[in-house]
Amino acid sequence: MNSDATTRPAAPSLRQLTPAASLLLVVAAGAWAGVVLMARNMGSAPGTMGLGAGSFGGVWALMMAAMMLPSVTPFASLYSRTFTGGRGSRMGVFASGYLIVWTLAALPAYGLAWLAGRLAGGHPAAATVLAVAVFTACGAYQLTPLKDRCLARCRSPLGFMLKLGAYRGRTRDLRAGLYHGTFCLACCWALMAVLVAFGLMNVIAMVVLAGAVLAEKTWARGTRFSRALGIAALALAIAVVFEPGLAPGLHYAGTGGMGGM
Repeated sequence: MNSDATTRPAAPSLRQLTPAASLLLVVAAGAWAGVVLMARNMGSAPGTMGLGAGSFGGVWALMMAAMMLPSVTPFASLYSRTFTGGRGSRMGVFASGYLIVWTLAALPAYGLAWLAGRLAGGHPAAATVLAVAVFTACGAYQLTPLKDRCLARCRSPLGFMLKLGAYRGRTRDLRAGLYHGTFCLACCWALMAVLVAFGLMNVIAMVVLAGAVLAEKTWARGTRFSRALGIAALALAIAVVFEPGLAPGLHYAGTGGMGGM
């Protein structure tokens, strides 16, 4: 076999969106505007940016709406074709379930960011070790069979549709969003973890990672691209030892990586 396109069903596409699914792109655009505004006001300091757990969760939810909704829109478009009425409200419930999963991920993200802030403030050598660990974990996971299986479910969602077709009742769309969001989190958590190394409010890093997730799920060569991301992350794990500035989210300006402050 010479390409992903010949071995796997075609991935969902952004080219044929339903009106209901297109609303998610509008929400994502609004979330991006909010993220940019907050980044200008808050900067991109290491750690939790001085936020408590509750405030951090709100900021994280906004970030995930901006970064992840575009990548789920092709699947949402396919799912919305099963609607017979109330398309806008049902899509809103589906998106809510999806974002609930990613919002719950704020808890481990907050713990990792808190640790990053503590190390960046007084233990730059340990902060570099954490950067190595984050990049290594991301790179290694991108190359695992589990990543491949989760990505395959997102790229070829017919299996999802068969399962979701059995859902009944008023909570059907919420359950569908939770179910799909869980697979999406399993697929993309490692990429999101590197935000701690790059800085949680680093807009450039957020744009790059959001584009990477979208490419993984919708590009014809997305599976190969996913593996290439893993190799790049492993390369960063080595490079950051020699150039700690590659992980700005783990070092305050003017601090070294393996030496003292």
